[in-house]
Amino acid sequence: MTKQIQHPVYTLTNECKDCYKCVRHCPVKAIKIENDHASVIPEKCISCGRCVQVCPTNAKCVRTDIEKIKNLFIAKKDIYVSLAPSWRSVFENSAKKMIAVLKKLGFKEVSETALGAQEVSIHDAEILNNMNKGLLISSACPVIVDYIRLYKPEFSKYITPIGSPAKTHARMLKNTYGNDIAVVFIGPCIGKKNEADEDDGLIDVSITFEELKYWIADEIGDISEIKKENDYEFVPYSAHEGTLYPINGGMNETIRKVGIKPEIQLMEICTISAFEKALENLNPDKLSSPVFVEALACESGCITGPCIASNKASISSISDVMNKVKVRNEIPQKATTVVKCDYSPKAVSSSKYSLDAIQSALKKIGKHTEEDELNCGGCGYSSCRELAVALLDGVAETSMCVSYMRKIAMRKAAAMLRCMPSAIVMVDNNMRILEANDSFMKMFAGEMYDVFHSRPDGMTGASIDRIVDFSDIFSTILKTGKDLHKEHYPVKDRLYDISAFTIEENEIVGAVITDVTQTETTREKISEKAREVISKNISIVQEIACLLGEHMVETETLLNSIANDYDDKSEGEK
Repeated sequence: MTKQIQHPVYTLTNECKDCYKCVRHCPVKAIKIENDHASVIPEKCISCGRCVQVCPTNAKCVRTDIEKIKNLFIAKKDIYVSLAPSWRSVFENSAKKMIAVLKKLGFKEVSETALGAQEVSIHDAEILNNMNKGLLISSACPVIVDYIRLYKPEFSKYITPIGSPAKTHARMLKNTYGNDIAVVFIGPCIGKKNEADEDDGLIDVSITFEELKYWIADEIGDISEIKKENDYEFVPYSAHEGTLYPINGGMNETIRKVGIKPEIQLMEICTISAFEKALENLNPDKLSSPVFVEALACESGCITGPCIASNKASISSISDVMNKVKVRNEIPQKATTVVKCDYSPKAVSSSKYSLDAIQSALKKIGKHTEEDELNCGGCGYSSCRELAVALLDGVAETSMCVSYMRKIAMRKAAAMLRCMPSAIVMVDNNMRILEANDSFMKMFAGEMYDVFHSRPDGMTGASIDRIVDFSDIFSTILKTGKDLHKEHYPVKDRLYDISAFTIEENEIVGAVITDVTQTETTREKISEKAREVISKNISIVQEIACLLGEHMVETETLLNSIANDYDDKSEGEK
C-alpha cells in the first residue's frame, strides 16, 4: 500500500512563467495548466525529471528528504548508505574520502548499490538461460517500470519479476546487518524516491546527489578538513562488475560476464521516446529468440540522471565509471539475494471523446477546418487534436495555443488601428512600411489610395521616403534610438503633429501622425476675430470715457456756481 505523501516533483507556482516547456518535454504529458501555471499530475507522473531539467525558471522542484534522515538519527537508528555507482562521475573524492564524508554526516556505514546490481544480473542471466524465446525487460530503472505499468500495461508481464538493484541491495544489507537498520539510497534518480515511498520495508529514504551536495555544504563545509579516511572501506565488501550499471549497456555487459547462451539477444534502449518507439507494433510472441532489453529513461544512462549534480561531459563521466571497474575471476551462477516483485499493470485511464466533442474543442482555439490545424507544437502538445483532448480533460487552457492567441491579438490590434482617426505607420530598418492604417493611406497615398486600399497588405513593403516628405525622422530614430515629437510640422500646405518612437531598437520604428492644419487655421480665425472684438471694445470704452469726462467737467462747473451763489446769499443775510 502506497504512503500518502507529497509527490517527488512539484511546482513553485510563483516562479512558473507559463512557457509550457514542461508540457513540451514531458514524455507522458503529466502536466496540468491551470490559471496559466503548470503543475504535475501525480497519478500520471513517472518521475523522469525532464520537467525539472528543462524548466527555465527552476519552478519545477524535487522533494527534499534530508529531514527524514535526520528523524532517523533522532530515533537512534543505524543508517546504512546504498551509494549509486554513478557517484564517481559527480564527486572527485576517492572512495575512502567519500565514505569519510558520509560517516561525518552521521551514517553508520556506506555500501555500494552495485552489489545489488550484481545479484540482479546473475538472476537475470539465469532467467534468460531458461528461456527459449520471447521478451524480457529489465526492472532496474523505476521510471521505465512505471512507464510500462501506466502507459504500456500490455507489456507489464514482460518486466523481470525482481526488484531493482537498489531494492536488492537494501535487502542484502538488512539480511547482513539486521532488519532494524535503515537504508538510505543516494543517487541521481528522482524515481528512486517512489521506490522509497513504497511500503515494502526495504529503502527507508532516497535522496539525490543534489540534496547530498547541499547537505555537505550546509553541515560540513570544507571536506578537506576530514581526516582518517584511510580507515574506511565499503561494507560488506567492494563491488566489481556491478559498477558498470549507470552507463548505457553496462547492465548487459555484466550479464555477458555472468554467461548466457549465444542465441540470447541483449539490447540497450535509452530515453522514454526511444523505448516507446521500440515497443510500437511489437508482438513479443513472434520473437524467435530470447530478447533482453536493458531500458533506461535517461540518455546515456544514470550518469545523465535529472539530479546528477554534475556538468561533466558524458564521455568523461563514462570514463570515470569504467576506470573504477574491478574484475573478479569468477562470478557466481546463482544469486544469493533475490527480491520478488509483482509489476502488475496500473494503466492510466484515458478519456474517449466523440469527433463532435473534439471539433467543438478545436473551435475554441480557432481551428474550424483541418487546414487551421497547424500542429506547430507551441502549446507543448504534438498536435492540435491532442490539445483539444487535453482541453476536454481539463488539464489545458485555450491560451496555450500560440497561433490562436496571436490571431486574437492581431485582430484586436487591427481593429484599433482601423478605428483610430490618427495616421499610424510602422517602418523597418530598410525604410519599408510594415504596417499602415487606413488613415495614413488617406493622408499620404493621394491618388494611389484606391490602389493601396484594394491590396490585402495595404502599403506593406512600400518605401516610406516615396510616401512622405519627412522620412528623415524615421531614419534618425533608427540610428539614435531616441523618440521624437514634432508639433505643427509643416509639409507642403499642411501642418502635422508627429510622435515617432522605437518599437524594436535599430529594427522597427512607428509613428502616430495627426493633421492639425484645420485646427490651426480655425485657431487663427478665432484669434483674429477676438482681436477685432477687443479693438472695437477698446474704442467704445474710450468714447464712453471721453463723454463721461466732458460731462463731469460740466457738472463740476455747475455745482461750483451754485455753491458760490449760495455762499454770497448767506453773507448778505448775516
